[in-house]
Amino acid sequence: MEPVELDVGALRLRPWREDDAAEVLVVQQDPEIRLWAGGVTSREEAGALLRRLMGQEGRVSWAVTGAGTGELLGSVSVHSIKPAQGNAQIGYWTVPAARGRAVAARAVDAACRWAFATVPLERVELCHAVENAASGRVAEKAGFTLEGRLRRSYRYGDGVRHDELLWGRLADDPAPDLGSRS
Repeated sequence: MEPVELDVGALRLRPWREDDAAEVLVVQQDPEIRLWAGGVTSREEAGALLRRLMGQEGRVSWAVTGAGTGELLGSVSVHSIKPAQGNAQIGYWTVPAARGRAVAARAVDAACRWAFATVPLERVELCHAVENAASGRVAEKAGFTLEGRLRRSYRYGDGVRHDELLWGRLADDPAPDLGSRS
């Protein structure tokens, strides 16, 4: 399944390209991204990460950019896609300058809408470490419902297993109100 470009007001979700590696390497040095996503330490690792994002079965990944500028603002991926079950998971990260501007919530919403219509899916799950309150705000803004806590369910970039909060969004849930989509 290949990602298509999605225009979302002031944002564009576009397929990752191998020439994004240098920019991804810089972004992956951010302490928040390293804590929750691990990060890469060389251009070669950044290239390998992008090749995995672009070519992994059961995953569709986008670079989130400014629609007018092309500036990299983040990433969003629908992964663990199980068409027979109608389920998938979603993950994302944003650069520091994009945080607090609903960039992640808009990108997650756009990716969910695409997945519900295209795969098609019935359910998308979002998990994040309990300590990552910002991801909880993204989930809520993007129309997800908090469903529970998963104890010591995932080892994050810090090497520690964290409890996670599980959120779900169904295809027929009300669309989130993200205000102006510009």
